[in-house]
Amino acid sequence: MQIGHLDSYTSEQWARVRGRLRTEVGEAAFRSWLKPLTLVGAKDGVVRMSVPTRFMRDWVRSNYAERIFALWGDENDVVSKVEIVVQPPTRPDPKPGSDGEACAEAGPRARRAARAPSKSGDDGLYDGKASGGRREISAPLDPRFTFENFVVGKPNELAYAAARRIAEAKTVPFNPLFLYGGVGLGKTHLMHAIAWNIRKRTPERRIIYLSAEKFMYQFVRALRTKDTMAFKEQFRSVDVLMIDDVQFIGGREATQEEFFHTFNALVDQNRQVVISADKSPTDLEGVEERMRSRLGWGLVADIHPTTYELRLGILQAKAEQMAAEIPGKVLEFLAHKITSNVRELEGALNRIVAHGTLVGRSITLETTQEVLHDLLRANDRRVTIEEIQKRVAEHFNVRVADMHSARRARAVARPRQVAMYLAKQLTTRSLPEIGRKFGGRDHTTVMHAVRRIEELKATDHGFAEDVELLRRMLEG
Repeated sequence: MQIGHLDSYTSEQWARVRGRLRTEVGEAAFRSWLKPLTLVGAKDGVVRMSVPTRFMRDWVRSNYAERIFALWGDENDVVSKVEIVVQPPTRPDPKPGSDGEACAEAGPRARRAARAPSKSGDDGLYDGKASGGRREISAPLDPRFTFENFVVGKPNELAYAAARRIAEAKTVPFNPLFLYGGVGLGKTHLMHAIAWNIRKRTPERRIIYLSAEKFMYQFVRALRTKDTMAFKEQFRSVDVLMIDDVQFIGGREATQEEFFHTFNALVDQNRQVVISADKSPTDLEGVEERMRSRLGWGLVADIHPTTYELRLGILQAKAEQMAAEIPGKVLEFLAHKITSNVRELEGALNRIVAHGTLVGRSITLETTQEVLHDLLRANDRRVTIEEIQKRVAEHFNVRVADMHSARRARAVARPRQVAMYLAKQLTTRSLPEIGRKFGGRDHTTVMHAVRRIEELKATDHGFAEDVELLRRMLEG
């Protein structure tokens, strides 16, 4: 990367970094904070990027600089520092010593000054250098991703307990630990937390953490330079090997072969291996049967989609870390409406806090809906009347056919009224359309059902909880 201008190769790398950032932080946070980032130049291992305002520079430095540096490192192992400078769109590139030169460094010096646990002056995780002059290929760790910052709930309690056990155990409790789940549910957070904890308790242990993509890149590089022995020695001499997103080696036979032998060598030496993927070992596509079998040897822990309670807990913890005063109703609203993944949830919170800071308006339910209108619209799931009828029938133990029948017994009529009420609340269908879906009933019947359910909710707390539970299940 010994260049001062932007060649096509560097531009392609930046395009891939941008794409991964967009996926990780969510569309809303990306548009607000990262889309304005412009690649200015790259020379002598230093990547320079610009943003239009000082406020945006400070925000990116505080919240994204570490990750940007890590992603650049994945793309180009020559990168040793990322500078983020202030450069208004209409002004030329800032000269040295100007105000625009104040930069956010995501390089080794800034990382060592971060609040990440470290027992030595150079932890070998950030600057690409290891002792003895040998290149360290482990990816940088995010100092925010610790066990203390991980919010535990039913969907992730097994994965959390297993990760904690590995981090604190003096011997290998199970090998490997295989974590799997959807995007943004906490797999990477737990892997970073394991590494931080081990480094804090036993700093002499050598850890390699990197993505399967980076493992493949390093292997191909070793083949190209005819240095596979050094590659094998480096990976097979570690105490803990952690590979993130192992699904990416699917279909790559040579990489799978090398990973298979590395895995076996480490397990035979009783060295800890931690793997993450988006699917369970048996469901990995393009991965050999023997590999799937070995990956399932130890403990397989899945992380389920978040529940409302867990999402609310995450938002409360995040708001406390940010020292932001956010009304409880706003946090509850976000926990209800944004159910896709934790990254998007945190991105939404960052967005409303930043909006309040920038425009000086207090955070309310109304301003939240206004600021996040595009994100909320994208997360609104289209619920059908048929789906509502089926879910309500299951809940009250009646037949779906009873939703259309003329039966007037309370055991049938009440669930039918609940379904009508929820159809009015959760769909855009008109009252006559809803009536037709319930056995051709008149719109006045639907109106009566809605009023009746609202009255019962106001007087019967248990019934109100039942209806609210159904609403959450359908919205989620």
